[in-house]
Amino acid sequence: MLGGMAVDVRPCRDLDEVVRSLRTVETAFGSEPEDADIDRAKKTMPVDRALIAWDGERIAGTAASFPFSLSIPGGELPCAGVTWVGVLPTHRRRGVLREMMRFQLDDCRRRGEPIAALWASESVIYGRFGYGIAAPVHEMKALKTNFAFRDDACPIGTVRIVTREEARELYPPVYERIRARRAGMIARDDTWWSEVRLGTWPGEGGSGPRVYVVYERDGAVEGYAFYRVRQKWDDSVPQGTVLAIEVTGATQTATRELWRFMFGIDLTTSVEADIVDPAAGLWLGVADPRRLRLGLSDGLWLRLVDVEAALAARAWPRDDGLVIEVHDDVCEWNAGRYRLGEGRVDAEPDLALSVADLASLYLGGLSAYDLAHAGRLDERTEGAIARAEALFRTPLPPFCPEVF
Repeated sequence: MLGGMAVDVRPCRDLDEVVRSLRTVETAFGSEPEDADIDRAKKTMPVDRALIAWDGERIAGTAASFPFSLSIPGGELPCAGVTWVGVLPTHRRRGVLREMMRFQLDDCRRRGEPIAALWASESVIYGRFGYGIAAPVHEMKALKTNFAFRDDACPIGTVRIVTREEARELYPPVYERIRARRAGMIARDDTWWSEVRLGTWPGEGGSGPRVYVVYERDGAVEGYAFYRVRQKWDDSVPQGTVLAIEVTGATQTATRELWRFMFGIDLTTSVEADIVDPAAGLWLGVADPRRLRLGLSDGLWLRLVDVEAALAARAWPRDDGLVIEVHDDVCEWNAGRYRLGEGRVDAEPDLALSVADLASLYLGGLSAYDLAHAGRLDERTEGAIARAEALFRTPLPPFCPEVF
């Protein structure tokens, strides 16, 4: 019983219930799905991964997850891509979300998915369920005036516009080339590329159609981008905005040249992006970083559903022998001590932390020093934080280029 209310959480039984689940979460967010959203959901959401919390014959809330594979340092793991989480206004503050999260985590464990990931609608929600900020991203609302790269000689390579059909063929190999060396990126199969990333979407922010481009050098495609333009005219003077959706380069040169292209689009005065790769090099690479107006966003959140399996699958730079003690009040099977690279042990810990803070370290996205300075790590042996920093940090920060 939750607040005098009996809630039954169970998977959807058919596509009709999947659609009801989607409509419910859109209602919880104050919107409604388009026909294209419903068609996309039918093609991408497995029926038994969409959950509904029932209050008798009424729906109280919903949660779902996509069956992803997520890149991690040194490999990849099955991952529940948590989405469609919402509780109707009539049933909030009554424990419905906690019941759905508990059911979903148990289900992930039964499916053999050691990790779960999500983008949080509110950053205060998911820490209490063991999720930690794992792959922060930049947001940008840049002014184009005087945009220039530092010590810039001339453009290298070429950028050309392609059709959506051409993008469908040219983009995936570039994405996979990048994903092989970047943690935090989901595997995109043919359906995901066709229906989600390159699918039909309504105008974003009152903008025009999507434009697809590729960057080529010496005849080879080394990067791609797609964007929209939101037109605006002020007393016959163009004041448009480029809305960069995804800018992806397999090399640093490709990334730079694609951003150069974005800042060179005519009839616009600004460039905006909700997700900018923190490794793109823009902040230190431009002559006037203030005009980028970059902000920091929490990005991808991660949950270690099976700590032992997740630690065993990750690559470690050295055999250090660091022992950590993990606290987990939700998935009690995770609580215990682990030697990195070996598994569960009975030895005294060098470092104690919550499962959420372990998730923040896991992909290499947050610094052990930063977590320690925030009072979130308990150093039991001298130098343990420095050892953890050396073990968990990666050459490139993790990055997830899309909200799911």
